[in-house]
Amino acid sequence: MSRPRGPEMVNGFTGASLAAQPPHIRELLIRRGKVLGPGYQLFYTNPVEVVRGDGVHLYDSTGNEYLDAYNNVVSLGHCHPAVVEAVTRQLSKLTTNTRYLQADLLDFSERLLATFPAELDRVTYTCTGSEANDLALRIARAHTGNTGIIVTRNAYHGVTAEVAAFSPSLGPSSPLGPHVRTISAPDPLRHGTSVVADLRTEIRAAIDDLQRHGFGVCALVVDSIFSSDGMQPVPTDLLGVLAAEVRAAGGVYLADEVQAGFGRTGTGWWGFGRHEVVPDLVTLGKPMGNGIPVAAAVLRNEVGREFGRKVRYFNTFGGSNVPIAAAAAVLGTIEAEGLIDNAHEIGAQLKRGFARIASDHPHLADVRGAGLFLGIEVTAPESTEPDRVLAQSLVDDLREHFVLVSASGPHGNVIKIRPPLVFDAADAALLLERFADSAARVLPT
Repeated sequence: MSRPRGPEMVNGFTGASLAAQPPHIRELLIRRGKVLGPGYQLFYTNPVEVVRGDGVHLYDSTGNEYLDAYNNVVSLGHCHPAVVEAVTRQLSKLTTNTRYLQADLLDFSERLLATFPAELDRVTYTCTGSEANDLALRIARAHTGNTGIIVTRNAYHGVTAEVAAFSPSLGPSSPLGPHVRTISAPDPLRHGTSVVADLRTEIRAAIDDLQRHGFGVCALVVDSIFSSDGMQPVPTDLLGVLAAEVRAAGGVYLADEVQAGFGRTGTGWWGFGRHEVVPDLVTLGKPMGNGIPVAAAVLRNEVGREFGRKVRYFNTFGGSNVPIAAAAAVLGTIEAEGLIDNAHEIGAQLKRGFARIASDHPHLADVRGAGLFLGIEVTAPESTEPDRVLAQSLVDDLREHFVLVSASGPHGNVIKIRPPLVFDAADAALLLERFADSAARVLPT
């Protein structure tokens, strides 16, 4: 059976409910445990077997239809025809690597870079967001000559050995590197109006400590929506303040856009744009290929100059034809279907609806988010004390009623809602209806 990674696992199958699973599911779980390597996880107390996807829906082997309000890997929805057609066409034509001249790679790169501020004028391709963050740190080290990294206290940035060393959300069994320092994420529910001043003080202390220990300051690495820290969209003047402190100490600001990018926040292509600050490096991942592995590091030319002078970089599949065809289809569809505006409009509909529901339930302490990236904080009533157990009960009840969401945050008590960008008004209305029903069933009165 699947085993948990540790006590920090959020919304995962632990094996405790194995005996209660239907025979077919139990058999699959036992087979999975016998052949897959260590560390794999499944969502939900009662795992979901999926056999097909279409748009914003997933289907299990008995034909049940689930409203998928969580998957941003398929940013355009499951099996989007534009991506299917582009990949199929390219597979029948050519797939090779970046050591050959290919116009399609350049065409897409020019289109992608046009969505960024002019200062960010170079792109290097990888297969995953983890690889992109790994590469970006190598570039930053070559540029700054330093090794110290600053991240938020429950950040997640990837699974390579290098990147896991600055991904504290992986838990105590995955220790941070000695060159890593953590600061708090913004949390207005608990910090109040002093959050910018408090975090400026924290980052100055982290910078001083890195310098005292001989690491210097290489980079501040921040997910632009603070997803693993519980989805914290405000204050929007914070990242500029933190970036200025790090740059003054000789480091760079790396915006991790793996989750917040490609229009997700509904106010432009990239999450950092909400904060009115231009990063030195940006990393892209999950939503870029709508399920085809493709990712990238975007950077200022001058930041990459020293790395390029000293290092020969090559990635067999990063930037190869099929992933680039998928990424081009994603980019084109976001533009053609107006999906950034859609994220803004449908996100606002959801935020208003969840706020109405929360007004009837004191356990729902905060509704926050930007675009189609929302968090609902579950606490003890009239309190800021996190209630992870109740949050998990909500997630599980929604799953039993064919709606898929998850949970996040350092205490696992924030309902994480992150549907495909093609979510429409009817999908949002159904999600709100079923969430209201679940809240009435699960939350104490």
